[in-house]
Amino acid sequence: MSDSVRAALAQIPGWESADFSEIEGSLTNRCWLLEVEGRKAVLKIDAQPRAEPFNARPAEAQVQTRAVERGIANPVLFVNDTLLLTEYLEGTVWSEGCLLVDENLDRLAAAMKTLHSMPLTGRTFDAAGAARGYAQRIGEGDAAKVRDCLARIDAMPLPHNLCCCHNDMVAANIIYSPEVRFLDWEYACDNDPFFDIATVVAHHELAPDRAEYLLNAYFDGDGDRWSEQLARQTKFYDALYWLWAAARLPAVS
Repeated sequence: MSDSVRAALAQIPGWESADFSEIEGSLTNRCWLLEVEGRKAVLKIDAQPRAEPFNARPAEAQVQTRAVERGIANPVLFVNDTLLLTEYLEGTVWSEGCLLVDENLDRLAAAMKTLHSMPLTGRTFDAAGAARGYAQRIGEGDAAKVRDCLARIDAMPLPHNLCCCHNDMVAANIIYSPEVRFLDWEYACDNDPFFDIATVVAHHELAPDRAEYLLNAYFDGDGDRWSEQLARQTKFYDALYWLWAAARLPAVS
């Protein structure tokens, strides 16, 4: 593996001689922490160019660079079809406990509003396509649950208020440095803004009072009128996430 990292570094001006160590825990690619002459960066290496439901790496870099201009992401230093190098960001990566603090939900809501005001990316999140891709990798033993999840996703109306969304708004992709920034823009594209809010609520199983607080923070105290829409999106997210998680497990027939 060290040879492949060195081969990747040879393509990146100024980082050819960097020291590197693998960052554990990445679910969709291998990541490396680089250090050279007092600079740090994170390198992601893909075995092949990325396709749906991911962004191609150059497209991901374009969205992330727009987010950098708005203070909610770290800079992209290099990109090609299989490599993405971003500036290492010193700060505190959030845990689920961070979502229990009112001030953190206020900061998160403000950062999401900034994200959702960014220009459209031109690529719409294809939840149905992603769901079917996940379903194909799940064994027959879960067929009934798969059908239920697919039906729930198919029944969701297409969003009429598209905006730029992160689409993976989990605590591990939020960092406080001291302002809130978002990591891992590989799914970022146009979607219903409620999907990002629902991801925070559903993925971390927020209590109703926390979900209500987040909605009010996002909608400047007028969150109650949007509670039904959030509830629909959380069910939608739950179905999609179940398929994603089940697709990663060994098939059961």
